[in-house]
Amino acid sequence: MSAEALKTLFHPFEAEALSSPRKGERVLFLGAEPGLRLPHGFEAALHLVQGFRPYFRALQTTGFAVTPQPEGNAFDAGLVLAGRHRGQNELRVAEALERVVPGGLIVVAGGKDDGIASLRKRIDELVPLDGHLPKYHGTAFWFRRPADADAAEKLRAANPGLLVDSRFQTAPGMFSFDKVDAGSRLLVDNLPGELRGSFADFCAGWGYLAGEVARRFPDLSGLDLYEADFASLEAARGNLGGTAATGFFWIDLLAEAVERRYDAVVMNPPFHRGRAAEPEIGAAMVRVAAKALKPGGRLFMVANRQLPYEAALSAVFSSHTEIARDGMFKVFAARR
Repeated sequence: MSAEALKTLFHPFEAEALSSPRKGERVLFLGAEPGLRLPHGFEAALHLVQGFRPYFRALQTTGFAVTPQPEGNAFDAGLVLAGRHRGQNELRVAEALERVVPGGLIVVAGGKDDGIASLRKRIDELVPLDGHLPKYHGTAFWFRRPADADAAEKLRAANPGLLVDSRFQTAPGMFSFDKVDAGSRLLVDNLPGELRGSFADFCAGWGYLAGEVARRFPDLSGLDLYEADFASLEAARGNLGGTAATGFFWIDLLAEAVERRYDAVVMNPPFHRGRAAEPEIGAAMVRVAAKALKPGGRLFMVANRQLPYEAALSAVFSSHTEIARDGMFKVFAARR
């Protein structure tokens, strides 16, 4: 969570370098995260956009309007909270340029360690900046939306969607958007030859694991995908059209219950929220998978070699074994 970057974003209004939007105005906030505190006098109606399910749910409790993808046009101003993904940041700026009225203020902020200086330089090449202000280990910069769409078009052209493995549509900001993750490939290459019944892909991303399961095991009775990132899940929905996949669930697996039960679960779980590894995330996913399996159901999971998931597997499965390993990853099979 970018608490410092959030403070940086609103600092120009608190420092009175910018006038706060007035009551009756509408402000689009792309990349909004929990913890935002509006400066005194910031009276405009905020429309928050956040596709990461845990953040989305947290923002819902704040009373602001929040959607998983941008909706509406003719906003009076726009805010963009930049993160670690360069392409996603540029696409968010393009979105603001397209949805804010000509002449409307757009403010962008991010942390120094996340490349805000290079983003500022990039945008300044396309749209003259009106100012910038460093604070809280980051920088905020701002500009007015030009009358033409040239800047937005250039940003979109520089960050196109990709076709991975000749069949998966992806976009910047998604996990491993430019290639198949090596751990996921190791997992599918080591699945047993005969699998039947109902399957679930936890942390499904843009659908690689589920797509391979559907291709290798065409007689499955069902295949559901669970994913916390809205854009990735929508990409998976398009990528798996015409396969056995029928259920697509935008869900925070660590906080929302899985209602269905499965014969098998495949997953490549995340193991960090920030920059440092947090093995407890994967361990919690192991427990969620166990609850979602029928008695005798099987989990197939890949993890980085150094992550200690063996104890978590032993605690909730009747048996487990490591079925594959390479220089970076290990693959487990476990039975409930």
